[in-house]
Amino acid sequence: MGPALVNELEQWVASVPARRHIVLDSNYQLNAEDALAISGHEVVIFADATQDGVESFSFRALLPEMSIAFSTHAMAPATVLALCDELYGKCPTAWMLTIRGHSWEPNAPMTPAAAVNLTAALVFIKSRLMHL
Repeated sequence: MGPALVNELEQWVASVPARRHIVLDSNYQLNAEDALAISGHEVVIFADATQDGVESFSFRALLPEMSIAFSTHAMAPATVLALCDELYGKCPTAWMLTIRGHSWEPNAPMTPAAAVNLTAALVFIKSRLMHL
């Protein structure tokens, strides 16, 4: 769902010159290198699909939180934020957008219910980005 979100937002950003300051990126997993990528920004929005309790999507403030994991090949957004602060002395304002998914089979098409959730999240996030 993340790549679909970024694809839609890339088209939206490209359609209006005043939005071209918005930088978009899509990764399968977050890793330590993403701390450097976010260090040059004042505001960062992480997005991910979820199967947990949200109705269609949720949007919440994200604070840095260093967590110890077995591997740094996949990191939580809060950990990337904490690493950015630790390594680069920068801590952008961060938000977490989670969008409710309904199917988790590899290479399966997005379900109609997930597409509705993605559309709702896009409407919301575009309105937030208009004020950045």
